[in-house]
Amino acid sequence: MEVELKLIDNYKFQAKSSKGEFILNCEEISPVEYFAIGTIGCTAYDLKYFAQKDGYEIRDYSVKAEIERSGGVPYKFKAIHIIYKFKSDFEDIKAKRYILASLESYCTTVNSIRDSVKVNYSIDYNDKLIVDKESIISGSSSSSEAIIEDGFGGACCS
Repeated sequence: MEVELKLIDNYKFQAKSSKGEFILNCEEISPVEYFAIGTIGCTAYDLKYFAQKDGYEIRDYSVKAEIERSGGVPYKFKAIHIIYKFKSDFEDIKAKRYILASLESYCTTVNSIRDSVKVNYSIDYNDKLIVDKESIISGSSSSSEAIIEDGFGGACCS
């Protein structure tokens, strides 16, 4: 992967990747906010992709993050709570499976920060809170902590 920024004016940059380009306006949205949006954008994409792959439509979909940062420079992320709200026609357990597959395996951005940032999530599915502030396993856990019983029997997204 290669990305590039070119200064346009003051704190505005032309952002380019192999897939496209856009204006990164740091006077309106800080780079840290872009980073946070990219983090939840990755997992938001995964849920939509997994459901569509299985023939389901996602409706009334939003993903939000509440982020706790350290008190001093460089103000690192300490914790992120990702809140999914959506509707569809599959069972509650499948909603949780899709999201856990993203958070614990597929989402590059979440998996890039989970060694140093506490990640938890909530799921509001079909106007019902089915998961409330559950933690995912840290990428830096010991091998005994890495094995958890998730109730899925090892099958994910099937």
